[in-house]
Amino acid sequence: MNKERAPHISLHPHFTFYNLQYQRMKVFKFGGASLSSVERIRNVADILSLYTKEHVIVIMSAMGKTTNALEKVVEAFYSGNKEEALRLFQLIKQSHLTTAKYLLVTSYNATLEDLNAFFTEVEWLLHDKAVQSFDYYYDQVVCCGELLSSRIVSAYLNEKGITNRWFDVRDIIRTDNNFREANIDWPATKENLIRSNIQNNPGIYITQGFIGSTDQNESTTLGREGSDYTAAVFANILDADDLTIWKDVEGVMSADPKLFPSASLINQLSFSEVIEMAFYGAQVIHPKTIKPLQNKKIPLHVKSFLDPSLPGTVISDKSSKNLPPVIVIKANQVLIHLQSKDFSFVGERLMSTLYQLFAELNIKPNLIQTAAINLQVCFDDRQDKIEHLAQMASEIFDVQLEKNLTLLTIRHFTEDLLANMLHEKDVVLMQKNKETVQALYR
Repeated sequence: MNKERAPHISLHPHFTFYNLQYQRMKVFKFGGASLSSVERIRNVADILSLYTKEHVIVIMSAMGKTTNALEKVVEAFYSGNKEEALRLFQLIKQSHLTTAKYLLVTSYNATLEDLNAFFTEVEWLLHDKAVQSFDYYYDQVVCCGELLSSRIVSAYLNEKGITNRWFDVRDIIRTDNNFREANIDWPATKENLIRSNIQNNPGIYITQGFIGSTDQNESTTLGREGSDYTAAVFANILDADDLTIWKDVEGVMSADPKLFPSASLINQLSFSEVIEMAFYGAQVIHPKTIKPLQNKKIPLHVKSFLDPSLPGTVISDKSSKNLPPVIVIKANQVLIHLQSKDFSFVGERLMSTLYQLFAELNIKPNLIQTAAINLQVCFDDRQDKIEHLAQMASEIFDVQLEKNLTLLTIRHFTEDLLANMLHEKDVVLMQKNKETVQALYR
């Protein structure tokens, strides 16, 4: 049975913005930090005002920490505390209504109608009892954040004379029902996007990242880097000239500037290098975002929304040369010590069983070290999943856990830098190859 949901604005197949000659299509993605205040939303408008004569698809995240706040709503609801869930959601409602009041004048009432439809969509669910999985309810509630932010910003842009068309991305992005980590149905999504006729009607379009919909109209989310991925999907299907992700840093940095003030900007990176960096935990671009771009050689720009004049970083199929050391630090790591119960070799059969457990729990090891009868595996300490893994693995291994560890990864390392980073650290594990070193320490 198809799920009912609030009505949403549809795209008219013959909608045209201007009688102007457009030269290219661009895809932009603005994250939560760029929408976290009235001032920053105004800044987004200033950026988009430079592109009013171009064909631009704008993907937006939820405002600021809205996703985190909505997660608290789901947790309260699923634990049976309906009153607390509704109270927390009321705070989110008021926050967005306040933002809308500060930004909007002539279109406030019309926008309020749309916002109320989204509020109702969530409140209707919160008044019910939980009979499905936590992940199902997570997606039905958390998707609201992107819908609210994009609708408010779209209305504000139109008031500022930046003509745009808003649409519900759930009408375009079709997924399976693997809630919280939904997989995109590419053929159906491409068909929906082509049918929308966006590619033949130039102008600025505003929509949402991170979310999609099953063929039963159930909302889904694409994982925590889902907004970037959404932007890459649009760029791929529409053969965009490029994709720009707007961040609160000047581009891709050699390390987290909050931890390393001397971190330097990397002007140019290859797709493959970014995938390597992301694999080791660098907060750059998720590999799943890179693949749709790499397949069609669509360059990705990472630029600062705080200062759009800065050059930022260009990620493309050109090889990366003379890169500085790239430092990634992941705290809150857990090391699982596994030893075969009968002292048999940890061979193909045991490793295959272990990887099946990883797949079932949807967790990825950050580091693995094997020996004859034992192995050690390092993960992010997601308590629920780690405990479940330890319990399942204990059927075939003797299991021990060690927590509160830190994982250091350095791409393009030097021995001097490595020695300096590990000075007075109690190293538990280390792996090293020509390009990359990883050290897990207490």
